[in-house]
Amino acid sequence: MPMTGPFRLALAGLCLAASAPAWAGDPPSAIPLEKLEGMIADRTPQTRVEAVDQERLVVRRIDVVDENNVIRLSLASPTPAPIIDGIQYKRAFPVAGMVVFDAQGNERGGYGVADIEGSATVLAQDHVNGDAVGWRVMPDGTIAFSMNQRATIRREAALGDRIVPGTDAATRIALTVAADGTPAIALADRQDRPRLRLTVTEEGYGAIEFLDAQGKVVQTLAPEAQAAGR
Repeated sequence: MPMTGPFRLALAGLCLAASAPAWAGDPPSAIPLEKLEGMIADRTPQTRVEAVDQERLVVRRIDVVDENNVIRLSLASPTPAPIIDGIQYKRAFPVAGMVVFDAQGNERGGYGVADIEGSATVLAQDHVNGDAVGWRVMPDGTIAFSMNQRATIRREAALGDRIVPGTDAATRIALTVAADGTPAIALADRQDRPRLRLTVTEEGYGAIEFLDAQGKVVQTLAPEAQAAGR
């Protein structure tokens, strides 16, 4: 599960996305076919079982299926790789936990522990082509919650006109508590650049920061700090 923003659940890490109706005028894929081919783990992943086995118990994975035998939830270690519009893509690192799927077998959300150095707890819900809402608890103590604009829906003719991972999503709202305890709420523009930030200074004063396109603070409003001569 795209692909910018420091606190986003990236596609390669924990992609949680799903299929969507074929809308007229969908732009073609912005990702070169050669790169897409390298990202694909399986063009025809298993999304259903032939029959329900009431006593099925798998040590590394348990699947819950619906009345059509489509896999709707997997509890696994590691979780299955993400499926977008019927194609399975590789993960950059394994995740143990729970993944939920839509009626077509595409990933729509999940919760787990990412096996990166120190481990990270992650939770996400999705747009059709990437993360919509994501939560992370990082090894250094940082906590982050992000709300992402849906990326442009693009299709790749060479993959059967399937929806492919989004490349231009922006994290429009990010709520964070840094490892040192500093809280912040950042609002970003369509290019994924934070432009306004609410925070509390080290001295405990509330502040509103305005940032330019390069991330430089151009104005700070901190009435209490100013009154105290800080």
